[in-house]
Amino acid sequence: MVLQTIEEVMDLAPVIPVLTIENIDHAVPLASALVRGGLRAIEITLRTEAALNAISAIASAVPGAVPGVGTVIGVEDLSLAKAAGARFAVSPGYAADLVAAAADLGLPYLPGIATASEAMAAQRAGLRCLKLFPAEAMGGAKTLAALAGPYPRLIFCPTGGIGRNNAGDYLALGNVRCVGGSWVAPPDLVRGEDWDAICELASLAAGLDR
Repeated sequence: MVLQTIEEVMDLAPVIPVLTIENIDHAVPLASALVRGGLRAIEITLRTEAALNAISAIASAVPGAVPGVGTVIGVEDLSLAKAAGARFAVSPGYAADLVAAAADLGLPYLPGIATASEAMAAQRAGLRCLKLFPAEAMGGAKTLAALAGPYPRLIFCPTGGIGRNNAGDYLALGNVRCVGGSWVAPPDLVRGEDWDAICELASLAAGLDR
């Protein structure tokens, strides 16, 4: 399945796992557990030295996975991740040069915004799909509901402070297509290599209404 747009990535499931992979040996079994549970789009953040190798391993060894790169803050991040096998990219903030670079690479891209002004700048640049980050710290579901008024075309993947307890509040909003979160792969379960438990958490997340 070839995904051409970030909206297609967002449509895959109600939750995009956000992973910080420390141990490269965990990359393939972790991604496999998430895919078995129904979460195909997987964001691997560029917060560890293992990140790019983890993307490459998942891209080559986990059928059905759609690995993406997160915490993209520079143009070089995009090109390195694309070369590693990333099929989408996510940033914590909005920068016009990253939007242009992602378009040049043909890499579906989800930039982050935190304010109405940033949302307006992104919309004026031709974007429709955005990440709200840090979602809970910026007012959460109430902020997204308020943004729907002046920006009815925009759709969001809020991330930051979202867990199983409040994901449904976001997914109930008309301008939220999916949410990002790390709760489907808790560090203790990853360290303990409890892939069945992670698969179960992924299955529960994949079954959330939206």
